[in-house]
Amino acid sequence: MTSAPARREGQTLGGESLLIRYVNFVKLPHTVFALPFALVGATLASYRQPVTWQALGWIVLAFTAVRFAAMGFNRIVDRDVDARNPRTANRELPRGTLTLRQASVAVVVASALFIYAAWQLNPLCGWLSPVALGWVLAYSYTKRFTRWSHLVLGMSLSIAPVGGYLAIAGAWSQPWWMLLVLAAAVASWVAGFDILYALQDQAFDREQGLHSIPASLGAEGAVRVSRGLHAGTVASLVAVGVGTGAGWLYAAGVVVAAALLLYEHSLVKPHDLRRLDAAFFTMNGVISIAFFVFVLAERLQRAFAVDALADAALR
Repeated sequence: MTSAPARREGQTLGGESLLIRYVNFVKLPHTVFALPFALVGATLASYRQPVTWQALGWIVLAFTAVRFAAMGFNRIVDRDVDARNPRTANRELPRGTLTLRQASVAVVVASALFIYAAWQLNPLCGWLSPVALGWVLAYSYTKRFTRWSHLVLGMSLSIAPVGGYLAIAGAWSQPWWMLLVLAAAVASWVAGFDILYALQDQAFDREQGLHSIPASLGAEGAVRVSRGLHAGTVASLVAVGVGTGAGWLYAAGVVVAAALLLYEHSLVKPHDLRRLDAAFFTMNGVISIAFFVFVLAERLQRAFAVDALADAALR
């Protein structure tokens, strides 16, 4: 009698090639969550400095590499915990489809790629890259001592819009607080949906002495905190728009993001997680991409308006 095959975790690809194993190891499709916000930062910086295709390439490489390093390091640190959790026991390290050496080498290579890409952008990004890398790697230990690990994760991904902006502008934002508020928007957004995702491990975290908002406050309390964080996300995006003098397309993007967040929360109930995958992966990917599209549309609309004025002046 043969045993049933191990259940594959959500948001992973089928197949057993080495490439697929590495992709699933770090859940590479999740890059879509925060990468658009790195591009939002680059788009806002384009009002000060022009964006080149080369710079965009280095931004995408830097972000993808640092996310690979952070997620891979997290898998290495949590490999024993993952092995004890029925939901994660089929991941690559507990199952043995990747060795610890293979995982560690991949993290080192990704870290080096991130630092190299940052230096290709400008010296400011280069000097800041080890600080950013250290911060995103440190997140992996926070669940062992604080229930606010979700917020630390959010702050790690909030580096994305700041890095995208600095990569193009090569200097801090004007007004000075704009990048901080944009980072707060991403941090609260990520922390909010990570709390929802952690609902499925509430009992396990308590048994293992791990810290999380669901384990500390229960499902109902966790959902309330998540809603509060996402309300902060919308407020922060509004503040960024006011501070930058954004137009109606940006405002429409904020409205769409708010509506999608409301829909995301309608999918997850404290004791009904059947649609959690749709809320976590599908909706958050849609939110980040949709908001970026509106920010980019406004930037293009303003560029076309400037060109039209210039053409009219020449006639």
